[in-house]
Parts: sequence; C-alpha cells; structure tokens
Amino acid sequence: MTVRLMSYNIRFGGVGREARLAEVIRKCEPDIVVLQEATRPEVVERIADLCEMPHWTAKLNHSVAFISRIEAKNYEWHYHPQLQRAFLEIDIAGARIYGVHLRATHSNYTERGRMREVRALLDGIKEKSNEFHVLVGDFNTLAPGELLNLQKLPWRYRVLAMLLGGRITYRTIQIMLDAGYVDSYRRLHTDLGFTFPAWDPNVRLDYLFTPAQFADRISACDVVNDIKEPAKATDHLPLLAEISTQ
Repeated sequence: MTVRLMSYNIRFGGVGREARLAEVIRKCEPDIVVLQEATRPEVVERIADLCEMPHWTAKLNHSVAFISRIEAKNYEWHYHPQLQRAFLEIDIAGARIYGVHLRATHSNYTERGRMREVRALLDGIKEKSNEFHVLVGDFNTLAPGELLNLQKLPWRYRVLAMLLGGRITYRTIQIMLDAGYVDSYRRLHTDLGFTFPAWDPNVRLDYLFTPAQFADRISACDVVNDIKEPAKATDHLPLLAEISTQ
C-alpha cells in the first residue's frame, strides 16, 4: 500500500486561514497530513471537515496534530524534559509516523537546544527503531552543507542570532544521520528544496527521515511549491511524500 503523507506548518494555530490551508491540502490529495503549530483543535477540526478527512486529532496548545482519510490504529503524544513540544506517534496503515516540531530561532544557543531535543526524540523511539517508521515535520534547522543567508532574516532575528552566538554551526541533522537515518528529500533530490518562508523560500526547515534500511520505501518526497499565493495560507511550504507500508 502506498500512503501519501504531507507535513505542513500552519503558523499560529491557523486561525482565520482554514479555507486557504484546506485549499492547499486538497490540491495535494494526501492520505494523512501531519500539522505543526496546530494548537487549536477547533481549527484542525474545521480543516479536516473542509478536506473531507473524517479522522483527526489535536490537543489544545500542542503543536503537532494530524488529519487523515485513513483511521489510525493508535496515536499518542510523547513528552520529555528536553523537548519544548511533545512529539506525536501515529500508527496508521502499516506505518509508524512520528510528527515533530523542534524549537525555533536561528542561533547557536537554540541549535544546542535542538540537539538535545533530537537526542531525546531518538531515545524516546529506540524501542521501535528496528520497525519501519518515519520522522516528519519542522526541524527548524539546516542540514550539513546547507547555508543560511542571515541577511534574509527579519532584522530582529539577525540581531538575536548575533547576540546568541554569532555565526551558527548547525549540528542537529548530523545527529539524525549519524543515528542511521536518511534525509529522504536529499536522497531523491539535488536541488535546494527550500520550504521557508513561503513568500521568498530561502531555507529548508522541513524534513522526512527514515532508517537507512527502509530508505527505498520512500518513493517520493517533494516540496509543494506550485501554490498560488502560498503566504496567504501560512509561512511554510508543505512537504509531500509517498511511502510504501509493505
């Protein structure tokens, strides 16, 4: 079975942009959508209704949620002292999906926080690490060899980056790679794959990872960049993947 999996950060709960978000999602025809910044359950419910997806779950003030055409066998939020936001485990259609949203802001200080978070995340799923699974969402960091143009950040973020450590060394994604995970977008593409900000994409923050032994189960992983006026929906471009569950 092939499942179309979408990851989409809907920004500030998506309030007032439900129709725009649903329009983007419907165009992509996913089976399941993992949402970030989905802090308002009533908004998630509305988007699910507009997309004619009967299955959804969200929790007030929790970032990660999902909507789906397929009923999940089970789902559960997982907490850890090192995690700013709980991650969401979804057991669905023969696949185990972990929805992730790491802490934001570009600086060495926050990058060290993301490193702690991703180690906690890997520790939290180690008992199931030999099973097929994917980790998908907004990792808020750059992959090895990818560069951030600080001049394209809003002025306040440029100042904050300098105050919190100056030139940023990104190491979070390397931890994922060292743990045996494959960056599915980079495996399938050589282009930059920018996902943020939607109105002028210049950095890749959104990822899908799977253990190396299952890498060929991800047959597609693409940035959806043919959206009309994407910034009217949110500030991220969605990631759309096709995964084989068998």
